[in-house]
Amino acid sequence: MHPLFKTLILLLPTVAACTAIAANPGPQDHPNVLMIIVDDMNDWVNALKGHPQVKTPHIDRLAARGMLFSNAHVMAPVCNPSRVAAMTGLNPSTSGIYDNSVHWHEALPGVVTIPGHFKANGYHVVGGGKVHHHTPGNNRPGDWDSYFDQVFDSHYQSISHEIGSKDVKDFQWPEGFPLNQIPEVRALGKPPANANEFDWGPWDAADEEMGDGQMVEWAVDILQQPPDKPFFLAAGIYRPHLPWYAPRKYFDMYPAGSIQPPPIKENDLDDIPEGGLQMAADRREDLELVRRHGQYQNILQAYLANITYADALIGRLLDALDSGPAGDNTIVILWSDHGWHFGEKEHLHKFTLWERCTRIPMIIAAPGTTRPASICSQPANTVDLFPTLIELCGLPSVRGLDGISLGPQLRDAATARERPALTTHKFNNHTVRSEHWRYIRYADGGEELYDHRSDPNEWDNLAGDAAFDGVKRELASWLPKTNAKPKKR
Repeated sequence: MHPLFKTLILLLPTVAACTAIAANPGPQDHPNVLMIIVDDMNDWVNALKGHPQVKTPHIDRLAARGMLFSNAHVMAPVCNPSRVAAMTGLNPSTSGIYDNSVHWHEALPGVVTIPGHFKANGYHVVGGGKVHHHTPGNNRPGDWDSYFDQVFDSHYQSISHEIGSKDVKDFQWPEGFPLNQIPEVRALGKPPANANEFDWGPWDAADEEMGDGQMVEWAVDILQQPPDKPFFLAAGIYRPHLPWYAPRKYFDMYPAGSIQPPPIKENDLDDIPEGGLQMAADRREDLELVRRHGQYQNILQAYLANITYADALIGRLLDALDSGPAGDNTIVILWSDHGWHFGEKEHLHKFTLWERCTRIPMIIAAPGTTRPASICSQPANTVDLFPTLIELCGLPSVRGLDGISLGPQLRDAATARERPALTTHKFNNHTVRSEHWRYIRYADGGEELYDHRSDPNEWDNLAGDAAFDGVKRELASWLPKTNAKPKKR
């Protein structure tokens, strides 16, 4: 295997689960936590019925042991602000982190994080891979070493890092790459916007030889021989982020040419305001490039293959947890940092406020608390994970968190949430997702409104119909009252 392809990650040890949500458990009662984070995975998992051909038996298996949040949404449709929000419990409108350029630990000195809080309260904290947006070894001290006791220090996408570390004109693709053989990608030009990532194809390697696989094997060792005190293990699996490389056997599961595309409506942008049109147009040239070179079926194949590869790695972690000594006392959490478009709203990539980009798989299995195979349709946000873990693990509260614990729903899936889910993209662009409605308001005042009971694909913008003014007012009441100025890199 080419050395550049020792990609990613780290892993997560697991977490002992509580037999009940205890207010002040003794040290021996603290459960372990295994947090599995996947990158760019939209709702195309079998448990969410997101794509009719997807194969995700291990995500299904995790859903069967705990609670699937079928209406879970990210705080931001971009890696860094999404992960900062989840790991600090602060909305982007509170933190001021709206894009990937900002190193959060420098912009938010002293902020309390999930791993930092667990470490401060006696846990052995382990992590690696794509947990924070900026991975271990990125030469910015403080974002990992202050919060983790043990780190799997590996780049998650070596070719991208290799290109990014030198002048593009000095970079030479390894022999045979890019696998998609698109001339514009080989030339590292624009389009595509990020040519160093814009590649896909099968890799002739075993699961454990890929970067993600190496991280997971490291995590497996921890789960098989965990420390003798409670642990928090964060395993950041880079798939299915671009470039969509996975072992060949996963590509073979999805023959190109036979893959069902997502529902796409012609002229779907006709009723979209200017703010939405700008988001839809972001990197439009990449979608046009894919179509021009006849690669649309190939990217669907590659994305599904990478989802199933990530699923297999999740299964490897679950196997290690269940066969190890901590299996009965570990909370397992799975979430993604945002979704991904494949031509819906004439868009390829993330960076939007529509359902395809905000909705994610999110599962919590807490022994003694969650009922097996339970499903909660109440709106939930990744910013809710921090207060939820505090409650489940009996840790001291943290002041100023924006999230609300999901404990009531974990005990009873029918329990109503106090508020809808919120997602923010860039400064003062927000969407609110309730159980049945999505409302979007852009910074310039443009609006969209969709009724998911009759319009799950968000094809019919109802914002201009006065009959729905009351619905808009109610949903708009949940928009942030203040928006922090963007932090600088």
